[in-house]
Amino acid sequence: AQFVKVLTERASNGEVESQAVLDALGVEQQKRIGAATEALKEVLSQGEPMRMEGAIVRMARAGKIDEPFLLLLEANANQAAEAGAMGPATLMRKLKKRAEDEKDKQTTSKEVRLLRKLLRTDDSAEREAILEEAFTPKEVLLVAGTPQNAAKAADGELPDEEKPMPDVPPPDFINACKAVLLNFGNLSTDDDRGDLGTRIKTIASEAEVVATRIYGKGMSVKEQQDRAWKDSTTSIFDLETLEIEAERMGQAAPWTNPDNDDILPGFDPDGRMSIGGN
Repeated sequence: AQFVKVLTERASNGEVESQAVLDALGVEQQKRIGAATEALKEVLSQGEPMRMEGAIVRMARAGKIDEPFLLLLEANANQAAEAGAMGPATLMRKLKKRAEDEKDKQTTSKEVRLLRKLLRTDDSAEREAILEEAFTPKEVLLVAGTPQNAAKAADGELPDEEKPMPDVPPPDFINACKAVLLNFGNLSTDDDRGDLGTRIKTIASEAEVVATRIYGKGMSVKEQQDRAWKDSTTSIFDLETLEIEAERMGQAAPWTNPDNDDILPGFDPDGRMSIGGN
């Protein structure tokens, strides 16, 4: 839309090349609208809603669902609603939603599919439910066919079960949001939902809230470093417990100084480190 707007402005100022591009775009648009119209006729000719949805599934697998087809479904839904024909309007919206979902399935990235679905969902509570479903870890019903599991099965042992995983891990989704923001965040839309960047930031904030509710508060880099240090060291309370245990057995812990002198444990009176026996 923004590209066409710029071309139109330049063409109005007498730029011949821009007008030529606009003319070519117009011809291509008419071809695509004609193809979308024929595709919609084919879908509606199925008669029953279930058969119509089946035709849309076949179209999606053949890569024949494009933007003109989706816009045509939306235009028919709006026209039927304005005429008071709520039944046909509901059917068109249902077909459009199925077409969008099936088109999304052809996208290789689960994160992008989720983001596109959320961008089409205006209600925040509904978006939250979609995020919760995507982020919640799920038990794996099928055990992975690894050589290790095959060997265990041959020996009559239970195979290793995979750890429950979400359909879309929250960090991967946030990274997908960042990538889309970087490439397309400055695009605006023709409706009243605001620019794409603002909407994606809203969705990312909602995703963070849902992920925190499921997994707990994420740790910052400093918190992760502190945790790693704590896990790889022994606390003073653990040392005290070891000292008490050693005294109970009539021994002294290696770091203690039972003579209470000023010599550091492990060093001789001359300050040299003691290595090995006496």
